[in-house]
Amino acid sequence: MTLQSGFVQCGPIRLHHLFGGSGEPALVFVHGLGSAGFIEWRSNLDPMAMRHRVYAPDLPGFGRSDKPRGAYGVEFFARALEDYMQALGISGATMVGASLGGRVALELALNHPHRVKRLVLVNSVGLGRPRPRPYYPLLVLPALGELLMRATRLALWRAPAGLILGLRRRATGAHAESAPDPEYLGQLREMHDSPGFARAYLATLRSLAAPFRGGVHDLRSRLHEIAIPVLLVWGAGDTLLPLRHALLARDLIAGAELRVIASAGHSPHRERSGEFNRVLLDFAG
Repeated sequence: MTLQSGFVQCGPIRLHHLFGGSGEPALVFVHGLGSAGFIEWRSNLDPMAMRHRVYAPDLPGFGRSDKPRGAYGVEFFARALEDYMQALGISGATMVGASLGGRVALELALNHPHRVKRLVLVNSVGLGRPRPRPYYPLLVLPALGELLMRATRLALWRAPAGLILGLRRRATGAHAESAPDPEYLGQLREMHDSPGFARAYLATLRSLAAPFRGGVHDLRSRLHEIAIPVLLVWGAGDTLLPLRHALLARDLIAGAELRVIASAGHSPHRERSGEFNRVLLDFAG
C-alpha cells in the first residue's frame, strides 16, 4: 500500500500528513513529542491501510507542518487536530496516540467526543506522573535548552549513525535492538534542520514542565467520563511512563482493554511493530 503525502489548511496553519487506504472506521494517528506522523508511524500505517482509511498528521511545529510562533501545548495541539479532522470531514474515527500524542487524543476524546469513536493509548502521557529523563530539566532552562538543541542538530550530521540511533533508543526508553536505519536517520536530520523545529520543541517541553510538577496534565480524575471503547497498549519496560499507569487507567475506564508488549519500552509500535499491528487491527476491526 502506497500512502500519499500532502498538506491540509487548518485555519491559519498548514499541516502536513500521510493518508491513504480505505475502510471504516478511519484511523487517525497522533505522534509524540519530537516526532512526526511520517516518522512515528512508519512501521504501522501500511498494514493498517490494508483495511482502514488512515491519516497521520504532523502536529504544528513538527515534521513538515507549519511552525508558527505561539503558545505550544496540549490544548493547542488538540485544537489543531480538531481543525484538521473538520477540514477533512473526519468524524467517528479511531484515534491512536503515542506518548504526548495519547494525551492530545485524550483531550480530544473528552472535549470533542463526536470526533472519536474508539481510542487507542500507546504509552500515553496523562495517566500518572512521569519519570522525566535526566536531561529534560536542562532542556527546560532558557539558553541552555537552545544550546543543547543546536548540539543535537550538529551531532545528527557528524556522529556515527549507530551511536545516534543507540542514544535515541536510550532517550526514548526503547528496548528492542535494531540495525542503523539510514531512512530514519535522514528523517531525523530533516526535522532538526527545519527552521522553527527547535523553538517549537522547546516551547512544548517547557509548557509541560511546570504542569507535570503540579499534576495538571494528569487526567485520572476524568477517565470515568470516557464512554467509548478504549485500548491501552504498553511497552512493559517503559521507564518514562511505567506500566502501573496503564494498570490504573484500565481500572478507571469502564470496559478498557490492556495489552502489554514484552521486550518493549516507551515505543512498542516501533520496537515490536508486528505485534502492535496485530493488536491494533484486532481492536479496530
